Amino acid sequence: MDNSKIQEILEKQVLTVAKAVEGKIDEEIAALDRLDDDDLEAIRERRLQQMKKMAEKRSRWIGLGHGEYSEIPAEKDFFSIVKASERVVCHFYRENWPCKKSPFLAERLKIVVLPTLALIKNAKVDDYVVGFDELGGTDEFSTEDLEDRLAKAQVIFSEGESSSKPGTQTKRSVRQSYNPDSSDSD
Repeated sequence: MDNSKIQEILEKQVLTVAKAVEGKIDEEIAALDRLDDDDLEAIRERRLQQMKKMAEKRSRWIGLGHGEYSEIPAEKDFFSIVKASERVVCHFYRENWPCKKSPFLAERLKIVVLPTLALIKNAKVDDYVVGFDELGGTDEFSTEDLEDRLAKAQVIFSEGESSSKPGTQTKRSVRQSYNPDSSDSD
């Protein structure tokens, strides 16, 4: 088959697909045009209920310690914490380097490089950030870069904004406390 025939077939296929997509879009526009005040009120009510559910979920997450960096005192506590939350980020590190190791968990979760972040969803490890290579290969990476990576793995919800102010990137050592009143040596 020569190139002109192939080109002609491709053009026909693209045109057919474009017409089908255009038809679907036209149907959507027509459906939106037919909405009356009652329909709009029903949409508003559904959205309000969704927002209330999300607010309740966020309150529950805060009660479970979401958004906080805390150490798990014993390996056995790890499983109850993971089962209580849909999503957990667990940082494996050693004390004398920015990394501390729990032998049983490290073996069970297949942690072989320190530091490693185990990204856990529904009580199962879903992804890893190994050695911080994805974050620049150092523990001096921006909070925004970490947020982006965790959002990409869907262990945090990103609403298109990071916790840092627009135009700034906060650099923080992984050993640095999030509490301004405490020191890294605590």
